[in-house]
Amino acid sequence: MKLHTSIQGKGEPIVFIHTGLQTGLTDFEYQRDFFQRHYQVISPDLRGHGHSVVANFSNYYDESANDLFETLEHVGIDSAHIVGGSLGALVAIIFAKTYPEKVKSLTISGVMPLKPADWQEIHKNEVEQQTHLLKNEEVAAYFNQIHMGDWREMLLTTQDPAWYPFQEIKDIRSLKMPILCIVGEGKREEVEGACYYREINSNVHTAVIPFGAHLVQDEQPEIYAKVLEAFLIKQVNGKMRI
Repeated sequence: MKLHTSIQGKGEPIVFIHTGLQTGLTDFEYQRDFFQRHYQVISPDLRGHGHSVVANFSNYYDESANDLFETLEHVGIDSAHIVGGSLGALVAIIFAKTYPEKVKSLTISGVMPLKPADWQEIHKNEVEQQTHLLKNEEVAAYFNQIHMGDWREMLLTTQDPAWYPFQEIKDIRSLKMPILCIVGEGKREEVEGACYYREINSNVHTAVIPFGAHLVQDEQPEIYAKVLEAFLIKQVNGKMRI
């Protein structure tokens, strides 16, 4: 399916793929404003989010990668810098593995390529936090406002411990494009995952951001933007921007 997409700015295309339960316009807000000065910023709503309404959430990651491919084809983008956080990063990795010719560079945050030994306990706690959060009427009203479809159905899929695609994202040895892993120092599993990626793929660069955790693009937006800018300039474009 073609994803509902916002496009701003001119220049080399950069795609920001939002976190779960957000949209193209409610996530990466600071970075979108920062980069549209020199890049064409593309912000899609993943399937089941925002205006990209679907009823079926099966095979979510592969279908989301296909959605992104169809969307870039539709708007005439041959290849782009792909940036994703959390759920968006999972989709970005699988998109890069499926359609490497479409990816100039890959930037990810908020992922765990190595399954923690206590994953069942971690997942159980996350589900309990979600359940508690959704009892808040203001939170529910916010999600009702930004999503045109049934966002609760999407959330239910994450309550299965098998929802996280550890097997699919663990091995990135085949990826040849420049890769940047940005992680917040507060998430040990994600810091370890970034180091693991660096060990298995020499194209990987890592940045550990202080006073950040899972949603580092929101927690430290200015640092995130500057690190990403430096990566794109020095590792991809090969020149300084004036």
